[in-house]
Amino acid sequence: LPMQANHKLLFTPGPLTTSPSVKEAMLRDLGSRDAEFMDVVSDIRRSLLKLGGVAEAGYETIIMQGSGTFGLEAVFSSVTPPQGHWLIIVNGVYGRRLVQIAERLGLTVTRLDYPEDARPVSMEIEAALLELPAVTHLALVHCETSTGMLNPVPEVGELARRSGKLFFVDAMSSFGAVPLNLAEAGIDYLVSSANKCIEGVPGFSFVLARREALLTTQGYARSLSLDLLAQWQTLEATGQFRFTPPTHALLAFDQALRELNDEGGVAGRAARYSNNYETLVTGMRRLGFTEYLAPELQGYIITAFRYPEHPHWNFERFYQGLNQRGFVIYPGKVSNADCFRIGNIGRIFETDIYALLAAIEEVLGELEVEL
Repeated sequence: LPMQANHKLLFTPGPLTTSPSVKEAMLRDLGSRDAEFMDVVSDIRRSLLKLGGVAEAGYETIIMQGSGTFGLEAVFSSVTPPQGHWLIIVNGVYGRRLVQIAERLGLTVTRLDYPEDARPVSMEIEAALLELPAVTHLALVHCETSTGMLNPVPEVGELARRSGKLFFVDAMSSFGAVPLNLAEAGIDYLVSSANKCIEGVPGFSFVLARREALLTTQGYARSLSLDLLAQWQTLEATGQFRFTPPTHALLAFDQALRELNDEGGVAGRAARYSNNYETLVTGMRRLGFTEYLAPELQGYIITAFRYPEHPHWNFERFYQGLNQRGFVIYPGKVSNADCFRIGNIGRIFETDIYALLAAIEEVLGELEVEL
């Protein structure tokens, strides 16, 4: 099998397998006030706007230290006015996390819940917006990573635009690999993370914000370190962060963006991930596994598979058997079914998927699970 014991392939939703050159980019020490480092940050901010199709459309990039969840909390805590009211669409764990963040901040929240295996319905969202005229902000997860569901961002964005609501998208596991133009989709705020589809390493999240919306948020911030407007103003005025930036992670991300561009941008990466997904699902079905979601609801980022109904099945032994062979998968996060998940993202290719499938077949044999 291809990987050494200390160098495993990660079939997870992130952190992900990264290229040797991305890792190598971190072998330099640059000061946070170094002109070269500030140039890197400036290039990253411009490149992210290009990926979102809004380089010339009145949007700004704000880099925020910390994981993706820090970026989500930065938006909720920074852009909500005192009388703000959020409508949050929920059909999985990460939609519920948005609710948890907003409620912890003491914000007014209404949640519109759907089953984890169902896509939100535009007519029902529209009806909820009509019933709740006080709503100021609408939030949706693009790729609900707990299941692999791809939610209808453009359709919901159109509803937000028609009803005059600000639209916030958690694009943690989709940005950079699922084509999305923020302006066309009516998105005011979008959050993603360095260690997802752009294939960088953990250390920061980023917010793409419509400038006009951002400029109206003066005085709203409920946190010092997570203040989006202050972070943007400082980056614009000085090229520097207000607090210590993750310099090595940003150097790695700069290299990752170059590699994304070399692969053909979002379209090129989408093609590789889609092929990974097709190869994986075809092979898993051949082995006797069933996906949790109906195919028409499934994105190509990550797939949840149901536990097989076999007396010898044991997920922990299955997981450890794969781990010992150099393949890392992920437990399930579905409340109404026993599942595990396999991601198709990161620096993995079709040959890696075939190697994983061979390892799965081998471990099933060890467990004496015949499907």
